[in-house]
Amino acid sequence: MAKRRKGRPVNGVVLLDKPYDISSNKALQKVKHIYFAQKAGHTGALDPLATGMLPICLGEATKFSQFLLDTDKTYLVTAKLGVRTTTSDIDGEVVSEKTVDVSEEQLAKALASFRGITQQIPSMYSALKYQGQPLYKYAREGIEVPRESREIEVYRLDLLRFEEDEVDLEIHVSKGTYIRTIVDDLGELLGCGAHVSALRRVSVGSYPRDKMVTIEQLDALLEQAKEKDVSPSTLLDPLLLPMNTAVVDLPAVYIDDMSAAYLRHGNPVQAANAPVEGVVQVYIEQDNHNEFIGVGVIDDNGLVAPKRITVI
Repeated sequence: MAKRRKGRPVNGVVLLDKPYDISSNKALQKVKHIYFAQKAGHTGALDPLATGMLPICLGEATKFSQFLLDTDKTYLVTAKLGVRTTTSDIDGEVVSEKTVDVSEEQLAKALASFRGITQQIPSMYSALKYQGQPLYKYAREGIEVPRESREIEVYRLDLLRFEEDEVDLEIHVSKGTYIRTIVDDLGELLGCGAHVSALRRVSVGSYPRDKMVTIEQLDALLEQAKEKDVSPSTLLDPLLLPMNTAVVDLPAVYIDDMSAAYLRHGNPVQAANAPVEGVVQVYIEQDNHNEFIGVGVIDDNGLVAPKRITVI
């Protein structure tokens, strides 16, 4: 007999405002516990020193977390000039210290070189894997392994403040971009070294910043539910964003109930006005409300084949 999964089958996305000095996994476990969810997963780890938007997928929404991993992100970062560290952030050991003699003109020129499409070599302290192990594990053992450069795109890089040895930036980047590496490279370009002293992620894809909630806010709602003697879901579930928000940038196709049943059994189906290729959102077309049932991919016959389909 299959073991019964602990928790309730709650489905949706929580936009957590991750606090400082806590791992993404610990934040995930706290949210999972508060919601008493059967399943939960985050969509791209933030370093313990980083704060900000960490979309946490609950239940069936975990099937679509990969699409948020692949989307663009925006960060607010403070770069400390004059000090280079092993990890390119405030937690690392100091590698070098140099006098900061940088003009606004030099800084503007250096920043311009990062905008657009460039190549980036991932940091040894990243979670990128080499032979099955994350790079940071090798780094902690003093082992450096070969890393291939990857193409990234900096859509926008705005200078917000430059005072003495501190630089505040807002950076909108493509997936797989390491902000610590940009700051470290900036320091080397300026000839003085630099590291990240503060980092905050303010957006993931098109998710609105004002929908973020803190762990303290979730705990407070849990306590209110106990005081009012109501189910915690009454106060917590309204904060959940729908599952399809994770794939909102994909084109959508609409099918009927019978086709949906075939799709859920692993069979490709026909959908009117489907694109000729690529990945699509799939909805059951209804009079009052179209029901999102997952993500499909257009196969060689022009049919919609299942890729990530809900079992609700």
